[in-house]
Amino acid sequence: MKRPKRKNVRHSITSPGIHSGRSGVPLYSSQGQHLLRNPAVVAAIVYKAGLQRTDVVLEIGPGTGNLTVQLLPACKQVVAIERDARLIVELTKRVQALGPSAVRSLQVVHGDVLRQSPLPYFDVCVANIPYQISSPLVFQLLAHRPLFRCAVLMFQREFALRLVARPGDPLYCRLSANVQLLARVEHVLKVGRNNFRPPPRVDSSVVRIEPRQPPPPLSLSEWDGLLRIGFHRKNKTLGSLFHQEHVLRMLHANRACVQRVTGRKVSMEAEADEGTMEVDAGGRAGHEMGISTLDDDSIDIRQTASSTTPIPVDADALKRVRADVDAVLEACRMRDARASKTSVEAFLGLLQRFHAVGYHFAA
Repeated sequence: MKRPKRKNVRHSITSPGIHSGRSGVPLYSSQGQHLLRNPAVVAAIVYKAGLQRTDVVLEIGPGTGNLTVQLLPACKQVVAIERDARLIVELTKRVQALGPSAVRSLQVVHGDVLRQSPLPYFDVCVANIPYQISSPLVFQLLAHRPLFRCAVLMFQREFALRLVARPGDPLYCRLSANVQLLARVEHVLKVGRNNFRPPPRVDSSVVRIEPRQPPPPLSLSEWDGLLRIGFHRKNKTLGSLFHQEHVLRMLHANRACVQRVTGRKVSMEAEADEGTMEVDAGGRAGHEMGISTLDDDSIDIRQTASSTTPIPVDADALKRVRADVDAVLEACRMRDARASKTSVEAFLGLLQRFHAVGYHFAA
């Protein structure tokens, strides 16, 4: 018996990684286009944002508006940033169906959020963001001025767990310490991959971020320079990490650079004596604030001295630097400490002690 010939079927999905949404608009998973379709999860996100009727809400990547239509009745205005013009058309149609009031409350910005400088004013940020921009977006938000009240963001689950990890947690890393210096971070809920269309390959988590107000009074490039050394191998002792020759050379070179600029030397020493440190100007993205947006613990330590003239280093100079480093670590009782188990507060004390004796991590 012959099998009937199979009819040719035309699929709306024309290539791998492209999925058609309910509206018929192709969705590109390679660009992070995963629409949240579970109304219970959407309602939980809106609830955790704690919106007030006077709030301006920034939504990043609204897609076809599943979250947007729930935000509009709860706040004064939603500013939605979307890079895909096709999705903007679908979003606009959906909001128009809600009536003139909803249309007036929505402002759509067509563009890449990472290229928006500065970001529009907002009180709260709520977003289901593409996973590939998670790290730079977090620091872009934390650099925004004026400071916002909170951000409720959807991340890939492992990234979210790194944000909230505490000292001693296997996922605690430089990213954890950098973000927790600037904000209080709370895990809100886990979201399975089947809550999205198309489903991503991994599960997600929602995180609530509240910036610390006022921001910590220190130079963020100095802070990240210290963490780069500590988290270069986060399970090794700080004593062994700071005894590496290239670290000693960097500290010597940075100290010499600072000493060449008399005004800066006096200012930094005075601030260290008073127990405070230099404040970076706000309103810049994370990499401009001096914080790398990479979250790799094993990243190579870079030479941060900015002098155009090489600074000679002899064996005796390195011995003096090593002795000073030992004295600092002993004073802070951190010679045998490991970054993987060291709190943000302990790192702050270590940085201040290094500044007090004239050593810096970003000349």
